[in-house]
Amino acid sequence: MFETLTKAPGDKILALMGEYAADPRPTKIDLGVGVYKDEKGVTAVMTAVRKAEQRILDSEKTKTYLGIAGNKGYGAAVLDLALADSVDRSRVRVAQAPGGTGSLWVLMQLINRARPGATVWVSDPTWPNHNPIAENSGLVVKTYPYFDTVTRGVKFDAMLAALDGLTKDDVVLLHGCCHNPTGANLSPDQWDKVAASLARTGALPFIDLAYLGFGDGLLEDAYGTRRVIASVPEALVAFSGSKNFGLYRERIGAAILIAKDAAEADVTQSQLLNIIRGSYSQPPDHGAEIIRTILEDPALRAEWEAELNAMRNRMIRLREKLSEAIRSKSNSEDFDFIASHRGMFSLLGLENSVVEHLKAENGVYMIGDSRINVAGIPEDRIGDLADALLAAIK
Repeated sequence: MFETLTKAPGDKILALMGEYAADPRPTKIDLGVGVYKDEKGVTAVMTAVRKAEQRILDSEKTKTYLGIAGNKGYGAAVLDLALADSVDRSRVRVAQAPGGTGSLWVLMQLINRARPGATVWVSDPTWPNHNPIAENSGLVVKTYPYFDTVTRGVKFDAMLAALDGLTKDDVVLLHGCCHNPTGANLSPDQWDKVAASLARTGALPFIDLAYLGFGDGLLEDAYGTRRVIASVPEALVAFSGSKNFGLYRERIGAAILIAKDAAEADVTQSQLLNIIRGSYSQPPDHGAEIIRTILEDPALRAEWEAELNAMRNRMIRLREKLSEAIRSKSNSEDFDFIASHRGMFSLLGLENSVVEHLKAENGVYMIGDSRINVAGIPEDRIGDLADALLAAIK
């Protein structure tokens, strides 16, 4: 049977990780892998997470199954965190899923059950995994304009014009905040206009909320999601706890659906749970119970929010320092956009030959499209990084 197969293409990010690990140069810089790193270059366990884990260890009495929908306390806590009171909860259902990726997958499977072969519109560019997940779910992928390669901001007029041309048969995948890979984000006013467009056309909003709290704050980052779901009768949200709780390897996410009424929500949820049962059957509990424990305890939640604020502010500080270093060394504002972007990523707009040069000559590793993870910037070597970037683009 297997002789019919050909080798699948390798994952470029994983390959880059291997190259970086094999590079013996002590001055190498990893700006590629999309995980948060502290000032020591470590993806550390948050102190609130450690405390929650200890509580779980001390109090856990069983390892029995959770049920198809997962940890119900976790689901309720995530809805409070992400949606607050922006929508009538009788219309909302949630199921725990293995990471934000798993949430995207089960929700795209749900879309294909509801509307086989539907078109999903994704931003140009978007997270590379969006396309294969949609295509493997039987959906058709098309793009709407998003990133302006000249200004390094959002090409909003073109984006809105594309959204205004959609119909109720279309699905629009939106990054809730901290756009990956560009770092360019919608303003509240732009979110208002997107919400109004979706309300007019009837296109289904599908929000990937992977970086809540990494941009401008928990409330600020939730604005777009809450504004959109408050404006439409139906919506989908894929939530991830990997980044804001530092739980990458726990694979903890949530698939959220908003229906026009409670009866339709129940029917739709039954199909979602049927999809889950026929794939991974039931989710694991550890990551979900960590998040539930933190969000339900005022002291732990305050500690987590303080840690999250420190992570976000550090990334903003690194952005500002790198853009200032480049400006002072080049007397040019060409890279000032780095300071205005938010989240872990910025798309620098470098040619692939420049990216390869930086890797070979300076040990600076980034994705081939020149996406950088700003959390990987060593703060004490920002000047060196600025020098390397400027030398490479001459």
